[in-house]
Formats: sequence, C-alpha cells, structure tokens
Amino acid sequence: MSFSAQTKNELARVADVKNCCKTAELSALFRMDGSIQISGRQVYINIRNENAAVARKIFSLIREIFGVQPEVLVQRKSKLRKNNVYMVRVPPRDMTGEILVALGLMDENRRLQDRISPDFLKRECCRRAYLRGTFLGGGSVNSPGGGTYHLEVITNSESHARDIRRLFRRFKLDAKINSRKNWYVIYLKESEQIVSCLNIMGAHQALLDFENKRIMKDMKNQVNRLVNCETANLNKTVNAAVQQLESIRRIKASMGLDKLPPSLRQVAEARINNPHASLRELGEMLDPKVGKSGVSHRLRKIEELARKV
Repeated sequence: MSFSAQTKNELARVADVKNCCKTAELSALFRMDGSIQISGRQVYINIRNENAAVARKIFSLIREIFGVQPEVLVQRKSKLRKNNVYMVRVPPRDMTGEILVALGLMDENRRLQDRISPDFLKRECCRRAYLRGTFLGGGSVNSPGGGTYHLEVITNSESHARDIRRLFRRFKLDAKINSRKNWYVIYLKESEQIVSCLNIMGAHQALLDFENKRIMKDMKNQVNRLVNCETANLNKTVNAAVQQLESIRRIKASMGLDKLPPSLRQVAEARINNPHASLRELGEMLDPKVGKSGVSHRLRKIEELARKV
C-alpha cells in the first residue's frame, strides 16, 4: 500500500464530534468527487471514490447527518489491475434539495454554487474538516523516502481550486496552483509545510512516518556528502603527494638532495619516507616542528626547483 493510501485510510477513521464539521467534510468530498444525476424527474446524488475506507466514511456521514440510507455500487476495473471504484448514491427523495443546500452546493433558491460555503470557513474545526475532505476526495502525498516532497489536491473547478488555496493559506501553508490538462492542482513542496498539513488534517501517524523517513533520508544524504567530501580530500592529498614525490626524485636524480638547503632537504626526506602522510603530519616529524602552511611552502619551493631542473 502506498504512503498516500495509508494516509487516506488514517484520515478516513478521523471522527468529528460536531455536526458542522461532518457537514463541511462531506461538502468537500462531494465537490471533489460528487455529481448530480437527473433521470426523468428523479435526482440522484452520487459520490465516487477509489478508496474503500473513504467510501465507507461517505456512507456513514450521509447516514449520520441526514438520516438517509445511501446505496453503494462497486465498479470493477479490469485494465492495468487498478482499484475498484466505489459509488455512494443517495436515491431520489423529497429532501434531495435540502441535502444539496445543507452541503453548500445550492443556495436557498436552488441555484448551484461553485464556491465553498462561508459557513464552513467560520470556525477552525470546520476549516480543518473541509481540508481533510478535499484530500480524501482528490489528494495524494509522496513518500518522503522517494525523490521529492510533494502533496497535492486536484479539482476540475478553477474557482474551487482558488478557494482551496486560500484555505491552505489560512493555515499559513504556501500552496501553489498549476493547471494540468483540464484539472487544477493545488500543491505543497516544502517538507515542513507537508508535515503541518498532515497535522492540520489529523493524520498524526502518517506525520510520524513521514518525519521518520525524512530524518533517515536527510541522514543518508548527509553521510553521502561527508563521504564524498572525504574521498575528494583524500584524492587531492594523494595526487599532491605523488606530484611532490616525483619532484623530489627528479631533483635527487639530477643534482642530489644534499645540494638542497637544509629546510628543503629535511622536508624532502620526510616525504620520501612517509609518502602517505598529510602536510600536518609531515610538519610534526620535522625538527623543529613546522606548521601545515610552512610544509606546504617548502614543498612548493621543491616543485618549482624540479620544474627548472
């Protein structure tokens, strides 16, 4: 099961106590996945979702809020072994219009509304519930163990996408909008903001898993950077030592080390006897001891002399 599916399963188990929060979450689910089907004089309310846990929650919310017994239809997908699609349907009844008004999908005059109802934005608990509903209906989040951090919600309504972005920003989440074919994507890229969003929606176990994987990923990246840095420094030290030894051998073959000034001869002999030592270690072997910069200066003198030779 993907990290995104695990998160949705956890959020589907979050049970609000207040009826206003339940209505806000159901309204978001309908705006993300719902449709109105008119057959003759009968009006059906349908909500489709591919997650069984989310479908069960939609079923429970409709029954708890409106006292209606909805139907559940299952459509099996045979192509590419994709998940089943669950459709929760409210059959035609006298209170269908009242349900749509209560969910903020119609106004009192039975005109369709494409904006989030202000009633669901007044209280923070309702705003959290609505945000949770939008994620359950059309959201996904990448596992932090992968390549990038990414949480997104997709909708086919531009006005609804802008409302969702404003809702994110009311929680100080800097969400962006991008269009993808006929869809609008509201997304977060920063790991800290994704963690905050999971906390706001109530996905606390997913939050802990996300943080654990993020910490492990950061630690691995840090170890890799340190190893690469140490390897680069080691290669640099080895290449420098090889060049120094070549210069010393050239001088020894042409004029002999005894012709060098005592300070240069001392460091040349130390390098020949300790080809793998660092500059600091070479300085400790000299008498008197010399610092790293002093050893480096003497070796540069030897290399300059070797080039002349």
